[in-house]
Amino acid sequence: MTIALRHARVRYGPLEALHGVTLAAPSPGLTVLLGRNGSGRTTVLRALAGAVPLSGGAVVWDGTEVTRMPAFERARRGLCLVPERRAVFGSLTVRENLELAGPDCDSVLAAYPQLRPLLARRAGTLSGGEQRMLALSRALRAHARVVLVDEPAQGMSPAVAARTYDLLASLDACVVVAEQRLPPALRGRRAFVHELRRGAVVFSGEAGEWAARAGRPSPRGGR
Repeated sequence: MTIALRHARVRYGPLEALHGVTLAAPSPGLTVLLGRNGSGRTTVLRALAGAVPLSGGAVVWDGTEVTRMPAFERARRGLCLVPERRAVFGSLTVRENLELAGPDCDSVLAAYPQLRPLLARRAGTLSGGEQRMLALSRALRAHARVVLVDEPAQGMSPAVAARTYDLLASLDACVVVAEQRLPPALRGRRAFVHELRRGAVVFSGEAGEWAARAGRPSPRGGR
């Protein structure tokens, strides 16, 4: 099973954000979209999720074109998007946010025990890292077939970031994350990389190959 873009174009008014992007993310597995701000990585996630329309090209999921399928229908069929911003319901408590995905919070709190003392807090009052943990907790409980996450470890300590990537990599799902740089937590893990610059794909391959071509230490070697 894969989710893919084929020659995808996205426009925001007069500006074209994606210039005929073709890429695929296999399942199960972890795919990383690398690129600086403005590279198009967030737009790729939104296009896969149906949050922005394509002005050209196609979205293909599991061999079927879903370009015109609305976002709510993709979610109903097992796609979960965790955006960088507004990923939690700020006016609800932490517990209420978790209960939107089901009544049993224990499995989630085992993954992120830092949330337990915060259950009665309004989600909007949490720190950035705590909000990311809460948003990802809901995604983990969704048992989605495709999980799209924009900067999953933003605001987290290195230890919590490493645990987050362990959790994402353990999912029996197609997991696509957008990052500015290859996270240290992935340097010893197999992952597929698509690097974007100015709305175009400039590299697709294994993380180790990307590191070698970029003149950086191999993810398996670390530093």
